[in-house]
Amino acid sequence: MLLAALTVLLTLLSLTESKQKDFYTFKVVNSRGKLVSLEKYRGSVSLVVNVASECGFTEEHYNDLQQLQRDFGPYHFNVLAFPCNQFGQQEPGSDKEIDSFVRRVYGVSFPLFSKIAVIGTGANNVYKHLIGEYDAKFRAARTIIFIIE
Repeated sequence: MLLAALTVLLTLLSLTESKQKDFYTFKVVNSRGKLVSLEKYRGSVSLVVNVASECGFTEEHYNDLQQLQRDFGPYHFNVLAFPCNQFGQQEPGSDKEIDSFVRRVYGVSFPLFSKIAVIGTGANNVYKHLIGEYDAKFRAARTIIFIIE
């Protein structure tokens, strides 16, 4: 009886471990309000970055990110950009305004998601998960970048 109970317990634990969340199990809202499963990016390399439209490096960052997408996109690479207003209030616009601005001014073609918080108690679950993997190393950073395979 004890052996049977232990077997059931170990089976349940292995099922729980196999269903642990990874980056691709999350769903997020894109900049146009549509719910998107990150599962669609599994099998690709994803550069996950928080962005801001009124930062002193906005032009350089968006141009560089777009160039990365253009150069490596055909090789299963994606820039996944998450606007964030937490650092110096440098992303004050609405999702629609941000989307329109970066596509018109910088020709952004990579996925742009809804504005989120990336640190603190209101942090988006995707960023909580990613930062949790790296502990507190990025908590003081203004731009948080993750490369996920």
